[in-house]
Amino acid sequence: MHLLLIADTHVPKRAKALPPEIWDAVAAADVVIHAGDWVDVALLDELEARSARMIGVYGNNDGPELRNRLPEIARAELDGVRLAVIHETGSAQGREARCDRSFPDTDVLVFGHSHIPWDTTTPGGLRLLNPGSPTDRRSQPHCTYLTADVSGGQIRNVKLHRLPPRRTG
Repeated sequence: MHLLLIADTHVPKRAKALPPEIWDAVAAADVVIHAGDWVDVALLDELEARSARMIGVYGNNDGPELRNRLPEIARAELDGVRLAVIHETGSAQGREARCDRSFPDTDVLVFGHSHIPWDTTTPGGLRLLNPGSPTDRRSQPHCTYLTADVSGGQIRNVKLHRLPPRRTG
């Protein structure tokens, strides 16, 4: 099972649309995971229509229409992997211990908010993944997203993808 992980798309405020590379990755994915800050419900509609399966949550920049359609925390079991998705996990300091306490029955937690890619495993064995943002790099050198594979109850081949700079003008 092939996964695409994205967050913090902020369409249309930070970008008019998702980059073509993301739509190619959507087409290749069995499951698309979006960890919040969509901004406009039109992107949710388009992603749902173009995804084989979509798991998403709302973020702090998402208004009532998105909050009515998406949960704060989403949970799913994917080929034996217990997955949770949330937008915010708080500051980087103490994140692993906080997430171990908050998500004790979870194998992988996907989160967003910081726009900073993150891939660590907590002392309790929880894998923490933040794909960064495919549209708003903030202080990061690149816009990013993650792909991964799930099989046999394990997440494998987690890969951070860097997007080329957007053309302006």
